[in-house]
Amino acid sequence: MSERVAIYLQDAHPIRDGMEYVKYAESHGFEAVWQAESRLVRDAVVPMAAFAAVTSKIKVGSGVINNWTRNAAIISTTFLTLDDLAPDRIILGIGAWWDPLAKNVGINRTKPLKAMKEVVTVVRDLLAMKNVTFHGEFVNVTGIEHDIVHGRREPRHVPIYIGATGMQMMELAGEIGDGVVLNYLVSPKYNAEALAHLDVGAKKAGRKLDEIDRPQLVVCSVDADRKKALDGARKLVTQYLGQQPHIMKASGVSPELLDEIGKVLHWPATEEDVERAMKLVPDDVVQLITASGSPDEVRRKVAEYRANGCTCPILYPLGDVKMMIDTFAQA
Repeated sequence: MSERVAIYLQDAHPIRDGMEYVKYAESHGFEAVWQAESRLVRDAVVPMAAFAAVTSKIKVGSGVINNWTRNAAIISTTFLTLDDLAPDRIILGIGAWWDPLAKNVGINRTKPLKAMKEVVTVVRDLLAMKNVTFHGEFVNVTGIEHDIVHGRREPRHVPIYIGATGMQMMELAGEIGDGVVLNYLVSPKYNAEALAHLDVGAKKAGRKLDEIDRPQLVVCSVDADRKKALDGARKLVTQYLGQQPHIMKASGVSPELLDEIGKVLHWPATEEDVERAMKLVPDDVVQLITASGSPDEVRRKVAEYRANGCTCPILYPLGDVKMMIDTFAQA
């Protein structure tokens, strides 16, 4: 039986190259493509439409949009439109965004759990073709529905996946999400805490953990030249060691290494700072939190994530994208 696998694209490639990669992934049995939207560099919706337009089977997800910058009605309308383009292949991945970016564009992310719950509730009802009135703290709508004159009027099957990092958001994902997008640059064993909190949320809604889909972003750097593959991931790992040491600590990275990195990397870091800090990061740390190395090594690492609760790895390719697809090709 084929194993589930997906590809993750950010902004490292021109969109037209991404379209070719997605077609290649579809032809090699990949289940889905997830398009990032986090930094102020690339919106998720335009590439998603491009990917959907040149494929026929692969699912297309946002990985992830945020619940602050588009109101609930516009989110629903956007994903209804994508579903018009690729019926039953669209996934709405949504997260709570992050500071300081949100703050710097004027968003005050107060009560993120309540805000997420209100947005998801209204979006889901609108996609179910209901007439919606909802008066909450963050969402206020009165008697709205999708005003479809031409086209399909039946409820749309657009599952909603919450991109959760904090454990309270993880519980909310278990309570109201069709799935959760688990984060990358964590060790496989880090998932245990996430699954425990997902289970708490699922029980609140009278559900079981197995009813919550759990795809996970996994950085993947594969090359026949093992050193080249590891060096390809080392830069990204080094940046996260400096920027988000709390995640690294939770994954088992030693405090001593984090202190050493902290002495070299001061934010905002220069390219030279990162290059110097990279020399401090050993191969075993790179391989702890990424799937990097030879094809056999990366397959074994991804299998660890599966064994620790990931239902579908979403592989973030560093280096040769087609080689990574070939490495995980499904019959």
